[in-house]
Amino acid sequence: MKGIKYSLCLLTLLFCCVFTLKAQNDLHVGAERFLTYEYAVKGKRVAVVSNQTSVVGKQHLVDFLLAEKVNIVKVFAPEHGFRGEGAAGEKISSGKDLKTGLSIVSLYGSNKKPTQDQLANVDVVLFDIQDVGARFYTYISTMTYVMEACAEKGIPFLVLDRPNPNGYYVDGPVLEKGYESFVGLHPVPVVHGMTVGEYALMVSNEGWLAKGIKADLTVIKCLNYAHQDKYELPIAPSPNLPNTASIALYPSLCFFEGTPMSVGRGTDLPFQTFGAPWFHLGSFGFTPKSVPAAPHPPFENKQCFGINLFNFGQFFMAGSGKLYWMWLVESYRIAPDKEHFFTPFFDNLAGTDRIRKAIINGVEADEIPDIYKKEVLEFKKLRRKYLIYSE
Repeated sequence: MKGIKYSLCLLTLLFCCVFTLKAQNDLHVGAERFLTYEYAVKGKRVAVVSNQTSVVGKQHLVDFLLAEKVNIVKVFAPEHGFRGEGAAGEKISSGKDLKTGLSIVSLYGSNKKPTQDQLANVDVVLFDIQDVGARFYTYISTMTYVMEACAEKGIPFLVLDRPNPNGYYVDGPVLEKGYESFVGLHPVPVVHGMTVGEYALMVSNEGWLAKGIKADLTVIKCLNYAHQDKYELPIAPSPNLPNTASIALYPSLCFFEGTPMSVGRGTDLPFQTFGAPWFHLGSFGFTPKSVPAAPHPPFENKQCFGINLFNFGQFFMAGSGKLYWMWLVESYRIAPDKEHFFTPFFDNLAGTDRIRKAIINGVEADEIPDIYKKEVLEFKKLRRKYLIYSE
């Protein structure tokens, strides 16, 4: 209760906190630096791994490359699809892009890794997707599988890098062996503090691809970017992360996806609120509805009570640099059915069973970081080897 009250009190002070955005017109993402990677794609059969965030200015990367006479032979689409319209966990079908006529190969569902046949007519693969810096955000798993398939076939793999909006801190339990899944493939913390380019370098060079194979990897880095810069995404990275607040809150609130709680899917505040019909500590009311981004959200058409965290995420979290455990701990303490509060998916998200067991045993929220403090320090040492941007 104390933690929840503390967070509510903080909300009254948040309007005093203003964080200055770096002039984003000075920042150039990898995709915009065509002259840097033109040599790798001109005259080649190119496959692109992309979604709606893959833009050059206001133009989609695919449209931009086609205008530059690059021979794109197919597009690989991650979770949420090529145009980013699919809901979380929704099956994405392969097919054709209506605008360009290009073949779309879904990399979500049963086909998470391109087959050798799907790469048969490909000379080089470009990866350009905006990540949010959380281990359980599945785009880095997609990147790993594509990079691995390319390495096995000897195909060069280029990452067109983009800033990480949560790249200014590292926090959370490090994934333990035995807890690998599509929401966590590697022994990294929940918030790893790396761009996808840096992450790709780590995965390849640490031998985390199948059989320790190394990729023919090139990272086209961003210009005028540092990890401590506050970066506001120009396009929502997925349907349920629509704004800066949701992106900042996502690493902390996603743990609720492994519990019988709502994180606001099916409302105007996805990943900006949490609650349930039985949650009596919050006065904020919301009723999840079926929407394209969440066709069947938890507690659909049922009134929930919880806490609205929009202001907290929008105005405070960008400077806090840590996970917030108090909301999860207090929710468990008041849950009417503690026996079924944690689902098996929770341990997949955490990458360990130690967090769940600690909360069940009554640990205080501010003691949870001590559980993984040593592993995070070790990871930070490893991370330094692969950083290509200053901190």
